[in-house]
Amino acid sequence: MLRELMAVALLLLGMPLAAQSDDRTDGISVVTALKVAELPANTVQRFWLRAGTTSTGQALLVPVIVIRGAQAGPRLVLTAGIHGDELNGIAVIHRLATEIDPKALKGTLLMVPGLNTPGLVYSSREFTSVPGASAANLNRRMPGNPQGDAADRFAAQLWALIHPNADFAVDLHTQSRGTAYVLYAFAATPAAKAIATLTGPDIIKLDPGEKGTVENMLVDDGVPAITLELGFPEVFDRAMIDRATLGLKRLMTARGMLSGAVPAALVTPFVSNTLQAARTQHGGWATLAVALNDSVAKGQTVATVADAFGRVVETVVAPVAGRINSIATDPRREAGDMVVRVVYWSDDPKCAAGC
Repeated sequence: MLRELMAVALLLLGMPLAAQSDDRTDGISVVTALKVAELPANTVQRFWLRAGTTSTGQALLVPVIVIRGAQAGPRLVLTAGIHGDELNGIAVIHRLATEIDPKALKGTLLMVPGLNTPGLVYSSREFTSVPGASAANLNRRMPGNPQGDAADRFAAQLWALIHPNADFAVDLHTQSRGTAYVLYAFAATPAAKAIATLTGPDIIKLDPGEKGTVENMLVDDGVPAITLELGFPEVFDRAMIDRATLGLKRLMTARGMLSGAVPAALVTPFVSNTLQAARTQHGGWATLAVALNDSVAKGQTVATVADAFGRVVETVVAPVAGRINSIATDPRREAGDMVVRVVYWSDDPKCAAGC
């Protein structure tokens, strides 16, 4: 019996970190950490990451998919849903999970289709762990703090999953409620811009970014990463999902993770390094005069604002010449609200890497 127990103990010590948990939900292992290098090659595995607890003591579980290729290669991390009303990236990851064959993959694909569990449950951009309470933007809390508040602790668990397992990364977003983007990439470095170009967006904005985001904290640690924005919130937009899925396959092919031909991007990205918003001076009902991805001239009409009786009280014009990257989809606008954003290229040396 002693020999049998020793044999079992040795077997457990040699098992991947994720496989040591006996905790399962819906037949899926629940883990608190994951080292993808310790998982077997030529497999697709699914886990629940236990990233925190609710105020009623129940586990907050985050879905994780790991595709380990039959051959060694780079590690790409794809994440989505860090804002709970931004959903297209989740569908992209679901698609890739069914379409990427580990036998044909070189390297590892770690995918997290839903980073912000409570935000997704409550359809909230923020980490809404307690409805009605003040909420945190989880994408300003990386790398988190294991001794901080609930959002910081949750972020720390996510960071411990993402950061050690990434050679490069793409964080999938959409615009937030009441607004919409083109297929739009933020890139903080030349290496990030190269990733962005391969994904085939309509617009790339060179942007130093903000501290605490998945993208920028990875870049600060030497991991090339981008934020990729996919249109409208709270929908599964098939056209955006198709384009993003193809773009990520193009990226993986260029990095040697997949072989074979992938169609070229249908557009040449418009590269910008700064933006300005066109804003209302009056509250009222806004009607747009332009569409996403339109080119505009400085002073061109981009929207009108009407009062409660439908009488036009304001004409909103483009503050600069450039390309429309974002629009307000909710026609109700207060004074000072954005109706469109215009991205453009500035020759100001301080904006060379983005302003």
